[in-house]
Amino acid sequence: MKLCVIGTGYVGLVSGTCFAEGGNDVICVDIDEQKIADLRNGKIPIYEPGLEELIRRNVNDGRLRFTTDLSMAVKDSLVCFIAVGTPQDDDGSADLSMVLKATSDIAKVMPGYRIVVLKSTVPVGTADKVRAAMSANTTHPFDVVSNPEFLKEGAAVEDFMKPDRVVLGSNSEHALSLMKELYAPFVRTENPILVMDNRSAEMTKYAANAFLATRISFINQVANLCEKAGADVSDVRRGIGSDRRIGHYFLFPGVGYGGSCFPKDVRAVIRTAEEFQMDFSLLKEVEVINEKQKELLVNKVFARFGKELRGKKFAVWGLAFKPRTDDMREAPSLVIIEALLKAGAEIAVHDPEALTRAREVLGDRVSYHRGNYDALPGADALLIVTEWNEFRRPDFARMRELMKTPIIFDGRNLYEPAQMKQEKFTYYPIGRLMVEQ
Repeated sequence: MKLCVIGTGYVGLVSGTCFAEGGNDVICVDIDEQKIADLRNGKIPIYEPGLEELIRRNVNDGRLRFTTDLSMAVKDSLVCFIAVGTPQDDDGSADLSMVLKATSDIAKVMPGYRIVVLKSTVPVGTADKVRAAMSANTTHPFDVVSNPEFLKEGAAVEDFMKPDRVVLGSNSEHALSLMKELYAPFVRTENPILVMDNRSAEMTKYAANAFLATRISFINQVANLCEKAGADVSDVRRGIGSDRRIGHYFLFPGVGYGGSCFPKDVRAVIRTAEEFQMDFSLLKEVEVINEKQKELLVNKVFARFGKELRGKKFAVWGLAFKPRTDDMREAPSLVIIEALLKAGAEIAVHDPEALTRAREVLGDRVSYHRGNYDALPGADALLIVTEWNEFRRPDFARMRELMKTPIIFDGRNLYEPAQMKQEKFTYYPIGRLMVEQ
């Protein structure tokens, strides 16, 4: 099948590449000439495991192309995916200007019937706006399909190639038939293709992310209660997660969620509810809890060292909002580092992939280190903010030698308190027994 994908951000680039890997002819379109030039030269703008190899192979095989020429791409494609950004407006709603601009541009140049697929995360009712924009700019027939993505950063290629489910929203049997054909190679293990109306498909994406965010805020509140009550959240998590009605997923306490999806989507659902005169108080509290959780590690540092940190040095392991990505959008690390800098501390940071992104945000206010141990010399304490696998089995003896004082504030509960006691570290986890030497 011949496809074009408008927008080469995270969703568009992964989707277009994976469709090409499935044997389709794909043209990825973007207005950013430098980005397109970089992609043509094999330079990938994001870090995502496995993506670079797939792009290289499909470009070499002629199934994947990159262009700034939307007209050419639309004329050569039956199905046009819109995967442009929907940034958050000041009121929390999604800004649809780029979606509607792409829609109008498609309508003006398409030479005949086209299927326009909404891959961008959009609020309920967007498909209706897209139909109106299409009708205002073309006399050719078209169909609009809502096809939200459910990609996890760090596992996006695998998620696309082996999806839990594919959601399709449309009132056109013809468009749905073609979309099922397109996705058939990706659901050979019998995972479902769920067909529904556009509005239900649009709501499904927001509801899924809002629910997962709620689970994270819930377990973080439980962890905070465990600290006060003398319970161990690790045991509590296993106890409740073993209930099949609950499960273990997204029940890991920490320093809050971040990234491009959960914060934005929670706020968008709250805003959508307000448009229908509904107070979604549960999600409002989820957001409040999450913002407070990002400050938890800082408060533990203040409790240990005081709120005046001049002359103190802290190492930070982990900057990206989650492992296996370089994405720092709304990352807890930024809240933590800004608070420590404001208190006068010196900060040395390490992340396996996000140092370049971090430098764009933090500039020269912190020192950057390629190796995790390189950030430790002279540190009064180490803060662990992102749960990269390479942080789970460090050389504790080497760490003690490098650090000024062997203190760890663990925002992801990577280590066992008993182990930390044996290794002679003072250890501050979340929702678990603190260890003091």
